[in-house]
Amino acid sequence: MATSVSVKEEPDEAIDLETRFIELCQTYTDGITDEIIQQEFPQCNAKQRVTAINRLLSTGKVDLLKRGTKLVYKLKDPDAASQAKGSDNQEKLVYQIIKDAGNKGIWIRDIRYKCNLLLTQVNKILKNLESKKLIKAVKSVAASKKKVYMLYNLEPDRTVTGGAWYSDQDFESEFVEVLNQQCFKYLEQKAAIARENQVDPIAQRNAAFTSLSDVWKYISELGISKVQLSVDDIETIMDTLIYDGKVERSVTASSSTGEASSKLYRAIKPLVPTTGLMRMPCGSCPVFDQCCEGGPVSPTNCVYMKEWLEY
Repeated sequence: MATSVSVKEEPDEAIDLETRFIELCQTYTDGITDEIIQQEFPQCNAKQRVTAINRLLSTGKVDLLKRGTKLVYKLKDPDAASQAKGSDNQEKLVYQIIKDAGNKGIWIRDIRYKCNLLLTQVNKILKNLESKKLIKAVKSVAASKKKVYMLYNLEPDRTVTGGAWYSDQDFESEFVEVLNQQCFKYLEQKAAIARENQVDPIAQRNAAFTSLSDVWKYISELGISKVQLSVDDIETIMDTLIYDGKVERSVTASSSTGEASSKLYRAIKPLVPTTGLMRMPCGSCPVFDQCCEGGPVSPTNCVYMKEWLEY
């Protein structure tokens, strides 16, 4: 009788350990390492832990990932499992790595590092996943010759596509210039109306200010953009006008009623000529922070820099 009881208890203990292991994975959504498992299950020996993990891996309830030099066990996403149905374990691993990268995507070099597979294997897996329309390759403005991979149904992040200022990886300098002119024109109109309607200089100055949302609404109604511009895009344009010395910005303080502070803008006439830095293209470039050698925008291939130097 004693022997039959011990045989019956072993599977129950194994099932209990697997259940607790899944609950632990649910707590640590980013995955758990061997160190965490040992801390949480000190009463279990190595053989018991390995048996439980292998059973969960074989039944498809847990994924095994490599993060740096450590192995990580992560609870399998049921949606990802159904999408990658019919794929082998290597394909599922690559799919999960790409999914974790989100809409910023991931380079093939980083995929190789995380999955620890050969380049030929990774290339084959990527082609298979692309043919199934589970993932897609997107060219990044940060490196024109490199592609990042992301899930097929995701909209790429603006850091990948360059946002409204890029079209097929080309910087739309003429489009930026048109937006500069139209934003400044709107502010000049506001200033002219303020001068006509107000006698007091202080009242004229205050009436000339307009909010960022009003400028954005004006540009949107003009219909000069093929893409949907955000308020942040218009703020970038307004910043270039400030650097040119054409626009002044004022920040209103938050009120006691809880209203947040807001930015107001008005057109101004510079008292002194702008400095050399502001007259050169770099002074009014909305992608100044992305300009570097080897990047999508650089002093070497900048057409406007050459024209400015020749002038």
